Amino acid sequence: MILTKAGSLVSLSIRDHRELAPGTLRKLVRLSGMSVEEFQAALLERPS
Repeated sequence: MILTKAGSLVSLSIRDHRELAPGTLRKLVRLSGMSVEEFQAALLERPS
């Protein structure tokens, strides 16, 4: 899955697994430049 943020040059490639290691998830949130809440909302809004 690839997440993008409008106006940002960064896109994240996230493996679509049931579980991610906590450190991996923390790093992805930090790299995204989003708050944890924004990151969660982006994951929930993605197409199935």
